[in-house]
Order: sequence, then C-alpha cells, then structure tokens
Amino acid sequence: MQLLFDLQNWIVYGLSLVALGVEAWAVIDCVRRPTDAFTAAGKRTKGFWLAVTVVAALLGVVSLGAIPGLLGIIGVIAAGVYLADVRPALDQVTGRGRADGPYGPW
Repeated sequence: MQLLFDLQNWIVYGLSLVALGVEAWAVIDCVRRPTDAFTAAGKRTKGFWLAVTVVAALLGVVSLGAIPGLLGIIGVIAAGVYLADVRPALDQVTGRGRADGPYGPW
C-alpha cells in the first residue's frame, strides 16, 4: 500500500513541476515581448499580462508538490490563457507567427 501512496506522490509532484514550467514559460515569454505589441494586438497592456503571469507562477510555486487545489488550478489556467490567446496574437503583430495556415497558404 505504501508503494501506491509513494507513486501517487511522485505523479502529483511531476504534474506540479510541469504546471510550474508552463507558468514560467508564460512569464518569460511575456517579459521578452515589446510593450507596444500588446495594445497593437488588441490585448490588455504588458503590465497587466506580466502581473497575471507572475501571480500564476507564484501560485505554481506555492502549490508545488501539493494536491492541486483551487489556487494551483487558477495559476495554470491564467498561464494557459496567456499562451493560448495572447501569445498567438502577439506573434501575428510582431511578425513571428505564420502568415498562412499549417499546410501552406489558404
């Protein structure tokens, strides 16, 4: 029975490390972006998104190794919103994204 408990602990710890990595990736990406690109993409300001991603990363540090609670889930969702919504919009504005589809021009 102890082996199963230890396995569960290692899985939770691994998943919280992955979540912290995603949150850190969001912070690093946000820091590297130019300030004007956020407003040009029609998103909130860089300061707002930097605060959101830093708070998400701090929540990830707090919930590291613990059973994912509400705070840990909020942190992952906040980082996920930045990476899934804001980052692609910034890529389009700064020219880092694709101008065409994944299989060529549409």
